[in-house]
Amino acid sequence: MPSNVIVGLQWGDEGKGKITDLLSKNSDYVIRYQGGNNSGHSIHIKNHRFILHLIPSGVIYSHIKCIVGPGVVVDPKSFIKEIKDLELMDIDTSKVFLAKRAHVTMPYHRLLDQYKEETLGYKSIGTTHRGIGPTYEDKTARIGIRLLDFLNIKDFYQKLKYNIDFKNLIITKVYKREPLIFKSIYEEYVEYAKIISNRIIDSVYEIHNAFHNGKKILFEGAQAILLDINYGTYPYVTTSSPSTGGVCIGAGVPPNFLGNFIGVAKAYCTRVGFGPFPTEIQNNINDVIRKKGNEYGATTKRSRRCGWLDLMALKYSCTINGINYLIITKLDVLSELETIKVCVEYKWNGRIIKYFPANIEKDIQSVYIDFPGWKKDISHINEYENLPENCKKYIKFIEDYLNLEILLISVGSERNKNIIKNKYSFFKIFS
Repeated sequence: MPSNVIVGLQWGDEGKGKITDLLSKNSDYVIRYQGGNNSGHSIHIKNHRFILHLIPSGVIYSHIKCIVGPGVVVDPKSFIKEIKDLELMDIDTSKVFLAKRAHVTMPYHRLLDQYKEETLGYKSIGTTHRGIGPTYEDKTARIGIRLLDFLNIKDFYQKLKYNIDFKNLIITKVYKREPLIFKSIYEEYVEYAKIISNRIIDSVYEIHNAFHNGKKILFEGAQAILLDINYGTYPYVTTSSPSTGGVCIGAGVPPNFLGNFIGVAKAYCTRVGFGPFPTEIQNNINDVIRKKGNEYGATTKRSRRCGWLDLMALKYSCTINGINYLIITKLDVLSELETIKVCVEYKWNGRIIKYFPANIEKDIQSVYIDFPGWKKDISHINEYENLPENCKKYIKFIEDYLNLEILLISVGSERNKNIIKNKYSFFKIFS
């Protein structure tokens, strides 16, 4: 049975957590395939708000097996806290597992992340200081520690000793900081290993076995394509590949396992941290959208930069990911606006550009089409036909521009605040 993939199509924070939670109801597995605890997926159910950083969004359903895949980098301390927080809210976490091949984020990764950003000053990338980049650097340099090393304390001891000795050279000689103490880190992480060892599995075998037994599998990424290490707005990107192509590498599956590629995009754009943002709003509308949309990072609490919907970037994202179906979130946030702008092309050095360039710069100009707002609360609407006409025109323009079907529209943060636009396709995929 072909599996489903959910990816973000902008700079993250599109509401993938809510959508994964919604669409995973009829799944048997939800598998996270990249990123680390630098991402945050928020799920709102009645009066409860769940913020997930490492654990797949399907954890809310007790029947779903959740796997943190080989392509993810795992901070054990963060993972254990997340498990405890969920259990305090009576969420069953017994079916949450970790891939043996996943790499471990250690204290020195977080410190090196912080020290590097501080040293770079205004040239910094704007990371979350969670140590994700340095963890992937060690993975690529072939000196990383994997979760399977937690199952052999002798191996863990040797690898940790080597890494701390080496990292202390950098910490003391380059950054002029105090060295790390091996004994305290070793003892702390041995305890973490005892706590999570029963969750560490050979995920490749598990996933392939599930697929061949006809299980329904949903793959979930963190971040989004415009932060992809290969195809994002480099160098202001993450250190892994949130794309649909990243599923194969990050989960250990061949392309023929994958069926529907579902892209999630906001009805506008946001971005956290530094980097080019062609449609960023530079007036008070930025604040209106931020307040109405609660645009603050789930992980860092940083204010998100807000901008108009960029269809040039969105078309690029859909192309790279091979998107079959599109989901639009936070349409309700635009309900207060008199006029809504949509970017349909760029102007750069006096000429029109009709594609998303690899060397996109901050001074690129967006060319907009204006749409009249609908000035009406739509958060209570659950049928597409009942949306205001101006709202439907906005949605229709997006579909026509992208030549892509919109499957579902989110009109609120709660699980049930949705409009299924194409019911036939929706229930065919997720029943």
